Amino acid sequence: MKKLINKVDDVLNEALDGFAAAHAEIVELGEDREFVRRRHITAGKVALISGGGAGHEPLHAGFVGLGMLDAACPGQVFTSPTPNQMMNAAQAVDGGAGVLFIVKNYSGDMMNFQMAAELLDQENATVLVNDDVAVEDSTYTTGRRGVAGTLVVEKILGAAAERGYSLQELKLLGDEVNKHTASMGVALSSCTVPAAGKPTFQIGADEIEVGVGIHGEPGRRRTKMMTADEIALELTQAISKDLALKEGQEVILLVNGFGGTPLLELYVMVNAVQKILASKGIKIARHLTGSYVTSLDMAGCSITLTVADSKLLSLWDSPVHTAALRWGS
Repeated sequence: MKKLINKVDDVLNEALDGFAAAHAEIVELGEDREFVRRRHITAGKVALISGGGAGHEPLHAGFVGLGMLDAACPGQVFTSPTPNQMMNAAQAVDGGAGVLFIVKNYSGDMMNFQMAAELLDQENATVLVNDDVAVEDSTYTTGRRGVAGTLVVEKILGAAAERGYSLQELKLLGDEVNKHTASMGVALSSCTVPAAGKPTFQIGADEIEVGVGIHGEPGRRRTKMMTADEIALELTQAISKDLALKEGQEVILLVNGFGGTPLLELYVMVNAVQKILASKGIKIARHLTGSYVTSLDMAGCSITLTVADSKLLSLWDSPVHTAALRWGS
């Protein structure tokens, strides 16, 4: 294993220090590095908080800032943050209008965010993201996994919070966006967790894992390598079926890299998905392409589609200024 690290036990702390230094105009670290928070908190706005294990960067810390999250709680690699982290983050960014937790459907995240929500004095609500159509239950979850669709939920809710939506309005909107979002991924190689020092799973040089989870969990099937068009077709068909896409609908398309896939290949996938959707009369209203919800150094990608009306597109287009996403004035 070759990694740009010093000591395995220091990876997260050193990465957080580097992240905070690189983006000091946007974020700052909480005490003992328990969370990453916006440098400037808006009074009277609902605070949005998410989090999860490290190894998925830029999710979640990279989405802290104007138009997205108010705070993100990092755990060790692929390990949930603790309830204390979440509670302390909520207290640090509370603007007086309540706290909304955005939680991926993984057992550790669910349990710890629920404990924090029950112990908080502030009014709070939770939006659960479970956009992965690959499997209904997995090693880490009961029900569908929360994957790259989390970015879409955080972006749209972040914009709505900036516009003054109430806690209950944000909860309803988050559930709506999650309902209209679906994802599925494919792995060409395993990831390597620094503490383990070896690949999480073994996969042949000529094999791929269709429907893989973002921690390397098994997908729907292991099969021989396919062309980009063939992979895109299988993923897009599964997503389209889940969303019951109809001719004339508009979607947001996120083609997300898992950390070890170059942009050149991601744009090949964008082209493939676009052709498939165009043949069905589905219009891609907005694109986002890049490695945003990663799995360390895994090669592969995921496709996410969100059915979007004018309201959701307006929120998507709203200004955002974070380490990983920036557009608008």
